Amino acid sequence: MPISRSLVVPPSAKQLPLPDSASRAFLVFISSEDPETKQPWCPDVRASWPHIQAAFGGDEAPTVSVVQVGQRPEWRDPENVFRKNWNVNGVPTLARYECVNGEIVETARLDETGIMDEAKLRGFIG
Repeated sequence: MPISRSLVVPPSAKQLPLPDSASRAFLVFISSEDPETKQPWCPDVRASWPHIQAAFGGDEAPTVSVVQVGQRPEWRDPENVFRKNWNVNGVPTLARYECVNGEIVETARLDETGIMDEAKLRGFIG
């Protein structure tokens, strides 16, 4: 399945490794699992997750790497690495990164509203 949880997240997007076979990478930033419920603590993430699975679950779909931003207290901290270094201010956030002029840059982003809109999500993936 093209949903990966194995990405070792670098300090910033500029250091993001792009797969050899692709010129772009997709990352979805989500809330971490609640230790008691084993579900993401954020209701928007829980609502969006089936749409992400549907879009990236097929054999022909590109890979999306899952990045957990932490538990609620960690996420709310203005110094959270994903807020500071990745400019992620809400979860879920689906971002596309590409190499442009030799530098890895974010080229598009969807929030939960866009993720739950099938046409927008399909267009985003290309």
